[in-house]
Amino acid sequence: MRAIIVREPGGPEALEWVEQPAPRPAPGEVVIDVVASAVNRADLIQRQGFYDPPPGATPVLGLECSGVISALGENVTDWHIGDEVCALLAGGGYAEQVAVPAEQVLPVPAGVDLVTSAALPEVACTVWSNVVGAARLTADEVLLVHGGGSGIGTFAIQLGKALGATVAVTAGSADRLARCRELGADITVDYRLEDFVAEVRTATEGRGADVILDNMGAKYLSRNVEVLAEDGRLMIIGMQGGRTAELNIGALLPKRASISAIGLRGRPIAGPSGKAVIVAEVIEKLWPMIEDGRIRPVVHDRIPLAEAARAHEQLEVGGVFGKLLLVR
Repeated sequence: MRAIIVREPGGPEALEWVEQPAPRPAPGEVVIDVVASAVNRADLIQRQGFYDPPPGATPVLGLECSGVISALGENVTDWHIGDEVCALLAGGGYAEQVAVPAEQVLPVPAGVDLVTSAALPEVACTVWSNVVGAARLTADEVLLVHGGGSGIGTFAIQLGKALGATVAVTAGSADRLARCRELGADITVDYRLEDFVAEVRTATEGRGADVILDNMGAKYLSRNVEVLAEDGRLMIIGMQGGRTAELNIGALLPKRASISAIGLRGRPIAGPSGKAVIVAEVIEKLWPMIEDGRIRPVVHDRIPLAEAARAHEQLEVGGVFGKLLLVR
């Protein structure tokens, strides 16, 4: 089996396409013959040496994949050899085969082809667990999504609209904002030219955002708190703008606002906060939104898996709208 590995942290050139031992399914796992994976910002951070896999996870990059089940571990009853699936991974998607707990496997949604379905598991589970599971977004609320042109952003826009919310986004060009509007964004802010706090407050008649999905972390913390509505919920899912910032608690208290920093990769499989619960909810409640067309995967480009370094370069340079897929 061949896979992409990183022997020493570095730039895209650190990615190597090499032979690796083929995975065998442990009890409760399945092995998937990978058809496609997807590039996530976390992959770049891991390649650079700043994001270690959870204990016990493979060091091979890749947090999602699609493919065909080729082997079953003991006690797996819900899946069969030959099933076409996609899966949420703790790692291992940049490979020809990957072993994954059966609870993290999802059927390919009707109307989505097998390759394209690789763009769904990570963004679907991240956005659902934050926007719906933790933040409890409702139809009469305002959702602010930072990085509206990203894989997470393009998905969150569509989910927010499917739930009936008003969706605001930030992005860094007129073209990206126009494409966000095509996906349903109601309020668009060019963060290079405009202050998102002022723009969102003006567009909402002073109310602000009830839920913020934030990929920036420290850089946006104070302004996110400022733009939160009363009873607002700030969901931090990334640290592209840094890890450490000063928090004005006095600005939170009058609003009864809350801040959550919720990751997905390091969650346990089982338990009330486990991946199994999230995956089951996504299949039951979110997959129908994809199957009836309310949400569609947005794919920027498809690149051969062996050329993953080129995909990393493309994401780092910028200009990617939606997801980059790695295809065998």
